Amino acid sequence: MSDRASDVAIVGGGLIGAWTAFFLARRGHSVTVIEKGLVGAQSSGVNFGNLRLQGRFPGQYPLSLRSQALWEDFEALIGEDCEFEQTGHLYLAYDEAEQAKLEGYASVSESYGLAIERVGPAELRRRWPWLGERAVAATFSARDATANPRIATPAVARAAARLGAVIRENTRVTAVDRAGDGFALTLADGTQLSCGALVNCAGAWALDIAERFGETAPVFPAGPPQFVTEPFPYAIGPSVQAIDGSVIFRQIPRGNIILAGYPRTAADPEANRAPVPPAKTLAAMRALARVAPILAHCHVIRVWSGIEAYLPDMIPVIGPSETAAGLFHAFGFCGHGFQIGPGVGLCLSEMIVDGATQTPLEPFSIRRFRQAATVSEKFRKEFD
Repeated sequence: MSDRASDVAIVGGGLIGAWTAFFLARRGHSVTVIEKGLVGAQSSGVNFGNLRLQGRFPGQYPLSLRSQALWEDFEALIGEDCEFEQTGHLYLAYDEAEQAKLEGYASVSESYGLAIERVGPAELRRRWPWLGERAVAATFSARDATANPRIATPAVARAAARLGAVIRENTRVTAVDRAGDGFALTLADGTQLSCGALVNCAGAWALDIAERFGETAPVFPAGPPQFVTEPFPYAIGPSVQAIDGSVIFRQIPRGNIILAGYPRTAADPEANRAPVPPAKTLAAMRALARVAPILAHCHVIRVWSGIEAYLPDMIPVIGPSETAAGLFHAFGFCGHGFQIGPGVGLCLSEMIVDGATQTPLEPFSIRRFRQAATVSEKFRKEFD
């Protein structure tokens, strides 16, 4: 096969790769996105679709808020709809300890300019009468939103292609090497691709590239169990989440309930499978019924999952390689990548084109894994 060249090659056609390609192509750079399957087929397309701002890692807020502004401008930027809806997000606490945790989250959110409303038990039942009696308090963020993950990434990839980006699906990278100041990629069909900069956003498969250049991270693959019910009379406006992690759900305008079940399920990146055991479906529906008793008899009509990459500190890797100039990493989003995806793509494009970004990314450096990884309470709860 003939040799080809791009200013930038992006390995991974998920939301991060698509947005990065879009912003680079918009600035006139030649870009090739290489995806081993279909664009948006893994975690970018199978997640819950939550664009939640409250309750995030503090160091992520500048990136998260920048990203939310891009989601809010999605249709103008991309030229297509992604079913973006500013539903607001209701965070529930079931006891005083959880209420204190909610307050901590709210204070951090407010320190970055996000408006958070505290809601007591009587007001909870008045405004959202479908709630059960367990919740003792909640916080509500009106700016939080949802979007459809199945259509968002392909839409961004199409917009990038219209700007000149090359999107190669069902194509594997079999080798990555240094070539002068840039990189040389060998694809499964024998094509040789040279590039000046390389973006590694291959999700659970990202270590194949990172370790080629002497870097690593303790990536753990897992799948987020997702469920959708039959249509139910529309009653639930916000996205709803229990702070104990037992349930998160939302109702779409057609009436279906979309529900994420926790803890995550096992995933096999080699076989490219993330099956959902039936017991998880039953547990998720029981958790749903405890929060919203009116949904106790809804029937699940579809179950799915995908493969996400997790890191022990539940913080992604975003930024330049420490060992190879021109290589940029963006992986290990721990189930939170959908909301920050546009912002990550914009920041990566700025680092590649301008040499820097205005958004602080120090907490996400891969260098932190040169020593023993910090293990977060959430990771222990999910995976231990």
